[in-house]
Amino acid sequence: MKLSNALTSGALVAQVVAAATSGDLTILSMNVAGLPAILNPNGVPGGKEASAKKIGSKFAQYGYDVIHVQEDFNYHAQLYSTDTHPFRTPTSGGVPFGSGLNTLSTLPWLSGSFQRQKWDKSSCASEFDCLTPKGFTFMRVALSGTDTSNEKGNSEVYVDFYNMHTDAGTESGDLEARNDNLRQVREWIQTHSQGNAVLVYGDTNSRYSRSGDTGIRSLLASENPTGTGTGVGLTDTWIFLHRDGVLPSDAGACGNPAENATCEIVDKVLYRSSPLVELTPTGFEYAGAKFLADDGVSVLSDHNPVLVNLTWSAGDRFRQSGFWGGATYGSWFNDVSMLDSTTPEPIKARKITFRGGSRLDSDSLTIGYGNGQGTSSTELVHGGRGGSEVSLTLAEGEFWIKFELCQGEKSDKICNFYIKATTSKGRTLEAGTRTSECKVFEAEEGCGDEVDLLGFLYGKM
Repeated sequence: MKLSNALTSGALVAQVVAAATSGDLTILSMNVAGLPAILNPNGVPGGKEASAKKIGSKFAQYGYDVIHVQEDFNYHAQLYSTDTHPFRTPTSGGVPFGSGLNTLSTLPWLSGSFQRQKWDKSSCASEFDCLTPKGFTFMRVALSGTDTSNEKGNSEVYVDFYNMHTDAGTESGDLEARNDNLRQVREWIQTHSQGNAVLVYGDTNSRYSRSGDTGIRSLLASENPTGTGTGVGLTDTWIFLHRDGVLPSDAGACGNPAENATCEIVDKVLYRSSPLVELTPTGFEYAGAKFLADDGVSVLSDHNPVLVNLTWSAGDRFRQSGFWGGATYGSWFNDVSMLDSTTPEPIKARKITFRGGSRLDSDSLTIGYGNGQGTSSTELVHGGRGGSEVSLTLAEGEFWIKFELCQGEKSDKICNFYIKATTSKGRTLEAGTRTSECKVFEAEEGCGDEVDLLGFLYGKM
């Protein structure tokens, strides 16, 4: 019995009445100039080792929530030795083995979600791009700060974070490679962040004011709308807060440290919201003056760090639970965009269907909803066709309010073996085989797939 490659379920339970979760988020993107000194000396007293330690101590001092670093190559140990963030990615190695991309965070990310991806294309026309396997990283960060550890699996708030360092230079080969790098990020977002809020930041080596940099513009909702089939709906925080939505035609002159944020640099922060979480940028600055050597003059990096403040709030119409199962493999799915496209009238869960045997093979939910002209129904199906099918038709006023998942290991992979649904009338439906690793997800008070990783959406009834 083959399990399908599913990640998130669109199951709906009863009405959410708890107040929306919200908070502040401070993020930093910084190229830490960690190439070996023989290739890229910084001229700072004490050398690059001292600079890396100083940068790490500044990270600890300021305590930014999620820091993406680039060029974290040969002085990684020194950087981490003075930092105190509780969640940090392990190094992928120095030159020529590592990508130089790492993340330091006060917030946890979903276990198994962190991935490194190498660029499909690179250019040796200029800079040091052929010396290292540059690329991007991905992780699903829990803004609610708990990831999947809730005893009752109550609602969580996740955002997909991307860190990148694209091909450098301005030769034709550089531009071609860099635009392809950003095509790769765009397609990854389409596949792996469907329905999710996203933050993409790092050293893009791109400028909107450079005509050959078409890749960075293809990420923007204003330049490549989602309706085109290739758009991912991102907004640049600098363009939003400092340019009134208008792309620059001239980069302007930027010092280091930059005196203000009127000029364009290659280090950028892009974002999008989702029906599950609203992101709102409130502050943007080039933070080079916050990262100076002990002499108070020398900069610790040849890049201005980019510091962005945002507020976030969980969606009012939909919430999501934590996840259960394995996050490293499988194909992501998320039904929230489809559900959010329905009219504001309540969505009614009508029928629950599971398939399972030795493991959980699939889950499906038939829902009824308004379409602006009356009511429609559709079946949300995720998973395979193995095992035996069981189903439960919900009565009027009956909601799916609790679900239990049990995970296990098959072929060295963690997947879901068992599911049990409980309704507001006490009726149950189950499929698969129970294991010793189980978790109960229970809708908030008043609320009413083979499946590698599974989570649930709570919707108002």
